[in-house]
Amino acid sequence: MKREFLDDISIVLAGAAGQGIQTIQHMLTHILKLEGYHVFAMKEYMSRVRGGVNSTQVRICSKRISAYLDRMDIFLPLNLDSLNRYKHRVNENTIIIGEKEKLEKGIVDIPLSKIAKELGNELYSNTVAVGAILGLFGIKFGVISNYIKNYFGSRGKDFKSNILAAKKGYGYGKSLSHHIKIKLEKDNKVKKELYIDGSEAIALGAVAGGCNFISSYPMSPSTGVLNNLAKYSKDFDILVEQTEDEIAAINMALGVWYTGGRSIVTTSGGGFDLMTEGFSLAGMLESPFVIHIAQRPGPATGLPTRTEQGDLELALYGGHGEYPRVILAPGDAKEAFYLTQRAFNLADKYQVPVIILTDQFLVDSFNNIPKLNVSKEKIKHYFVKTSKDYKRYKLVNSGFSPRGIPSFGKGLVSVDSDEHDEEGHITEDHNIRNRMVEKRLKKLVPIKNEIGPELIGKEKYKTLVVSWGSTKGVVKESLEELNKKGVSFLHFKQVWPLHNKTKEYLKKAKKIIVVENNATGQFGKLLKLESGRNVVNVLKYSGLPFSVEELTKKLGDVI
Repeated sequence: MKREFLDDISIVLAGAAGQGIQTIQHMLTHILKLEGYHVFAMKEYMSRVRGGVNSTQVRICSKRISAYLDRMDIFLPLNLDSLNRYKHRVNENTIIIGEKEKLEKGIVDIPLSKIAKELGNELYSNTVAVGAILGLFGIKFGVISNYIKNYFGSRGKDFKSNILAAKKGYGYGKSLSHHIKIKLEKDNKVKKELYIDGSEAIALGAVAGGCNFISSYPMSPSTGVLNNLAKYSKDFDILVEQTEDEIAAINMALGVWYTGGRSIVTTSGGGFDLMTEGFSLAGMLESPFVIHIAQRPGPATGLPTRTEQGDLELALYGGHGEYPRVILAPGDAKEAFYLTQRAFNLADKYQVPVIILTDQFLVDSFNNIPKLNVSKEKIKHYFVKTSKDYKRYKLVNSGFSPRGIPSFGKGLVSVDSDEHDEEGHITEDHNIRNRMVEKRLKKLVPIKNEIGPELIGKEKYKTLVVSWGSTKGVVKESLEELNKKGVSFLHFKQVWPLHNKTKEYLKKAKKIIVVENNATGQFGKLLKLESGRNVVNVLKYSGLPFSVEELTKKLGDVI
């Protein structure tokens, strides 16, 4: 057994729900990041509280990454079920670390449970595993012990026994360093970077966007945003309401925007189904509105803890009637922050609902990212002080009737869910109906100039690979692996309305390849609808994200 890792190492941890896999991931990734390594972590977990098999992949790299690998360099299964579930990913180069007594396979034996029991609690086996892996990296034990002291001590837990457990494991890891050499480059800048998942990035973006209210009903995988905003609520004066259902959540949030506040709702596809009447109400009221939809595979309950990009058409067409909306789809945690921050200003400026469309892979994956520039997007309020003759829905050529809020000025701010006249009173006048519909739809024209797609690669290309949302990282890495001439990459962050330059980008390509995590090529259909161009679909809909190896092969076959 002799292995050398130079620029990228994949560590997979697996065990039953309740065995502490997430604790191991948390300590490993935070300590490695503090040492200056680029870190990416994603989890695959079953929809249950106890039992089953959950896993987490930790990639440590000498460059910034945000994609999943099939390859397992080091595999740490905590039970036999875990070993059996992931044996298809084990190859001749995989180093399996674990307990021979439990796994009955040819592995590097570290008696995790025995050491933990000697220290008084089998739960310490997780900390033994952390120490063993960090020992391979040659990290000074003082760094590890300080982190464990802060991590467990701040929670009122026994940090001394955990330090002893880590030290036992560390000794085993160091003893393997003759066979396993890790020579990844460090970057001191990484030490000061943030390490967050997509959920926290969205929550921080909402704070930076001036959010002061969240109302939601918990639903995987969107609940992390609700939890994080609850965590920040006291520091940033945010009112948090866990509602009795999704209908209450969306109507409360609309009420906040009506009175001049800034609210967000977080949900998943099934929750948005229940919200579509309220979403359509936002369209009729011409109310600003921000909603985060974290996609998971459907239909119905589907795979509630897995990932998919299957709800683009739901976001695009959900809600009855015709009215403008904006759909933003971040590709990583950094984009999740900035797009969420901007969503609040876009909603306020254009008086439209804005959807932030993510998925389980993005919200549950962790990355180190550069410090965020909160002042990059200033908070802008677009409501006006009303006069006595104020008309909420005044017919203006721009399509943007001045938006007033109650008690700010002398005017009456009247709104109605029925079609209405300029003052907001119900009407069945067909001429006014036509003019109101046209006024609302006019807003799409300037929105098409807001957030353009990002071209990665040369401006002259024959083949254009297109992605949206969380497939950005894996497409980028796969194309770097292929290194094909005449191929560029176009990533969309605003998926509706499509930017005015979209046709120009597509027109230059002889072949357009669209990568999506769904079965019907939803974004590819949208591109064809808007441009008339046929596309080649590269699709996956198993509930897992594309791996780098998998997508590299698929793109190599079609380019």
